Amino acid sequence: MKTPNTKNQLLGIICVFAIFVISNGRSRTMNSNNQKIRAVNLGGWLVTEGWMKPSLFDSIPNKDFLDGAGLQFKSATIGKFLCAELGGGTIIVANRTSASGWETFRLWRIDETNFHLRVFNKEFLGLDSNGINLVAVSTNSETSGIFEIIKKSDDSSHVRIKAPNGLFLQAKTEDSVTADSNGDGQWRDDDPSVFEMTKVETMRGEYQVTNGYGPTKAPKIMKDHWDTFIVEADFKFIATSGLNAVRIPVGWWTASDPTPPKPYVGGSLHALDNAFLWAKKYNLKVILDLHAAPGSQNGYEHSSGRDGFIEWGLTDETIRQTVDVIEFFTARYAKNPSLYAVELINEPRAPGVPLSVLTKYYEAGYKVVRKHAPNAFVVLSNRLSGEPKELFPVASGMKHVVVDVHYYNLFSDIFNDMTVEQNIDFIQTNRSAELQAITTANGPRIFVGEWVAEWQVRGATKQDFQRFSEAQLEVWGRASFGWAYWSLKNVNNHWSMDWMIKNGYINL
Repeated sequence: MKTPNTKNQLLGIICVFAIFVISNGRSRTMNSNNQKIRAVNLGGWLVTEGWMKPSLFDSIPNKDFLDGAGLQFKSATIGKFLCAELGGGTIIVANRTSASGWETFRLWRIDETNFHLRVFNKEFLGLDSNGINLVAVSTNSETSGIFEIIKKSDDSSHVRIKAPNGLFLQAKTEDSVTADSNGDGQWRDDDPSVFEMTKVETMRGEYQVTNGYGPTKAPKIMKDHWDTFIVEADFKFIATSGLNAVRIPVGWWTASDPTPPKPYVGGSLHALDNAFLWAKKYNLKVILDLHAAPGSQNGYEHSSGRDGFIEWGLTDETIRQTVDVIEFFTARYAKNPSLYAVELINEPRAPGVPLSVLTKYYEAGYKVVRKHAPNAFVVLSNRLSGEPKELFPVASGMKHVVVDVHYYNLFSDIFNDMTVEQNIDFIQTNRSAELQAITTANGPRIFVGEWVAEWQVRGATKQDFQRFSEAQLEVWGRASFGWAYWSLKNVNNHWSMDWMIKNGYINL
């Protein structure tokens, strides 16, 4: 027996085994980081989008008059529309034969009949220093006063508007709109206090649902929604359907749970905690997506905008607040192995959000993610209407960084009359070229963070939808980071991956 050789052999075996374990561990880590994302968005859950679940709004009193509703008023006597002269900053007139932006008044709901009204240039409707003439000069809603909109009992398209002085608006002439009518006429067309109302804009987001129900009813309504819309069984379904991740849209107010700013209500953070527990249980990666930033980064309901205006990024405070939100979320979930990526903001819209402002925020947001999660991916969302590669300069100095692009064969007139074959060809040709153009060897990874197997084609067969889905899966599969379908659940079947998979329209 040659003991030294035996010891050497044993040591050699141990070393080889150790190297194998370390290498294999590194390999698993690298494979985990390089594995392409095949995800679904949990949209409409923690950030409300009313079009996805309209029933959530059913019991709101006077639900046609929610925050952000755009109203136009035509004088019954003059036959012309009320208008914020110059878009705001001066008097209100009644001299427009047609209506557009300057003639649209956006609601800030106080209760089901009382409102602040905001005009095109963001001033609020009010009365002048004499307390009679209608003006829009103040950017402070509280100092402008409250207006009550009263519908005619048998015709809701005809209204009277009670001003803060207790009297009613009337259009005396094209250049004189005053608040000095008793409003006690018979709703005839010769009554200058009667206006024909048209609703031209509607918003159904988190702000609308919580402010619409109010502080008494909203907490239960939202808790029931959070507890039932997405449940643990959904995560099991996702994990067994060929997907490996979820993209979870969240709102900025969740970082202030359990006492978020009004009108938001507490409870969404508990739902998000559950999501991370379920993701860990079913071995799913989580892309945490800040879908709604304070003030709204795009004006749409899915960013919880109040009235359609973009207020995010107008002040350093909104940026600092958003960075704090990202830090809160990252620190909270950094130790959960499912945290795979943090998306700093979803779909900021150009030109309302300047590139310089967005760059400043992305640099600050990246730093706080790295502070708590050094190896998590940081996702930068392209601006809506921005240039495809405009984020590449800021991304160049970052590691594990991803640029998120969203591709829909919708929302543009070019798709309105496309046939089945034209839609499929557009994916295989145009979208493929777009994706290839932004995929570079040394650039950021690319993530198709939203896509859907819905289109403008009417009368399409199940096979048509299958082919359309297959074309997208093939092209988006080339994205260097991966893709995420919008969304898991939706009352509109083709928008729902749950429905599409269960009914054989999408085969993963």
